[in-house]
Amino acid sequence: GCTTPRPVVLPLIPYGVSYHHEDFAGTISINPETLSQIVYDVGMSAVRHGITKLVIINGHGGNGPALHFAAQMINRDSHIFTCVDTGETSDPDIYAMAETPNDVHSGEIETSTTLATRPHLVRSGKIRKFIPRFSSRYLDFTNKRSVGWYAHTSKISPTGVLGDPTKGSREKGEKMWAVMIKHLIEFVEDLKRLSLDEIYQKRY
Repeated sequence: GCTTPRPVVLPLIPYGVSYHHEDFAGTISINPETLSQIVYDVGMSAVRHGITKLVIINGHGGNGPALHFAAQMINRDSHIFTCVDTGETSDPDIYAMAETPNDVHSGEIETSTTLATRPHLVRSGKIRKFIPRFSSRYLDFTNKRSVGWYAHTSKISPTGVLGDPTKGSREKGEKMWAVMIKHLIEFVEDLKRLSLDEIYQKRY
């Protein structure tokens, strides 16, 4: 884990931007404006109590634009260091462990990481793979050159699966979690030792 002084960890926010999954029963979603406002308010409150560096950890791709907007506005209004990690610190390693292209939702990666932490949530008898194939590499979700684009999941996949959950395993998931935790700890330790002057090239 992190060395002392340990970072302050704020409670998670249980809802996110999931309108793109709403064709599937049981999906609960909030507006991007709602999420960004909550994160902005929490962040600015933390600033008032002396926080100077804020890392927003995101576990759901649909939250990305709202969280980046919130981070940008917190920085604008407070001048603290703010960033969003949606897996960028570990994605190259995680995708290298996966065998499946375009594995981004309920596929090999998410099934593996869930089997490693909450196996009771994986209903093995219902597992079906669906690997989307796009005619342009710029649309491939896991291509380094892909653009950010938006679609209702049901327009791409009949089940909501984007990837191959049949290749998921607890062992693979444990390795993935270890990599994600390792890189996040390294990043936090870097931030702890760096002053704002160093981060901003002594021009802040």
